[in-house]
Amino acid sequence: MLSMTATINAWQCSGFHCKQYARMPEISLTSRGFLKVGTLDSKTPTTAGLNSSALPYVGDYGYASRNMNRGGIHVVSPDISSPSPGFAVGFLEAFDDEYDGVIIDPNKLPSSANAFASALRAALSKWKLKGRKGIWLKILSEQVDLVPIAIKEGFQYHHAEPGYVMLTYWIPDYPCMLPTSPSHQIGVGGFVINDKKEVLAVKEKCPCSCSNVWKMPTGYINKVDTSFLKMVAFRHAHMLAFDKSDILFVCMLRPLSYEIAIDEKEIQAAMWMPLDEFVGQPFYEEDHMSRKVIEACVAAYEDRYSGFTAHQLTSKLDGQSSLLYYDCSSG
Repeated sequence: MLSMTATINAWQCSGFHCKQYARMPEISLTSRGFLKVGTLDSKTPTTAGLNSSALPYVGDYGYASRNMNRGGIHVVSPDISSPSPGFAVGFLEAFDDEYDGVIIDPNKLPSSANAFASALRAALSKWKLKGRKGIWLKILSEQVDLVPIAIKEGFQYHHAEPGYVMLTYWIPDYPCMLPTSPSHQIGVGGFVINDKKEVLAVKEKCPCSCSNVWKMPTGYINKVDTSFLKMVAFRHAHMLAFDKSDILFVCMLRPLSYEIAIDEKEIQAAMWMPLDEFVGQPFYEEDHMSRKVIEACVAAYEDRYSGFTAHQLTSKLDGQSSLLYYDCSSG
């Protein structure tokens, strides 16, 4: 029987703080080619039951074996979540994307921190040999303790949403070509005009200069009870909230109801205002941007400007039907 010893680092994590400590398991290769593993504080070795020829050493975290049927990597490592000696088998499942990258399945990450660290190292070694480029790792909130482990292995924060954080890893030695995290906030302004030539006008609860001005409803995108007619214009500004850019799409809408429901948390008042009265407010004489937006909306309403209307088209690039918005007068 051949004998050898190896140091396997274990992880102890709390929130986003992570520290390592060393364990010294004794690893033996039996004459049948199986691994026997026992820790220094255990007198009874445990048979891992994996063929040793498929167990390349993957660094500080242990040994790994490839599962050729599932296209992933099995990892043998100490189960730090269990107080009793033994090994847990972790497995990374992933699939290739169309850009020679890899997307790791977030729902099948190993449950223990050490098994995850081992699997991640083994997988990165495999993907480097295969010439893969960008690696996408989505970690759900219930496994947030895995985030610092991935960061230690070289992953970078990409973006976060309620319920998960997205990390990336760029393998080639030239600058990263993965798309950056979202850089824009998107809002919409609705020029809602009815058959009586009245505009839906609101006064918002805000400390800004337009707080006492009757204006079109604006804000982040939510469903409204209207029929979309056309996109009239859009405004693009940089370095606003959280140093992000902001795009506001101004759309002309037809109301499906005359009833107005006010959100009292955001709106002081709302009413159907005659178009001439709405346009004649002093604010629009003084604010060049707002005046130009209203002029474009009125021109679109009077059919003097076609705006950007929606056209449903199919592209051979992806075979999907989508909407393309453009000025009809351009052909």
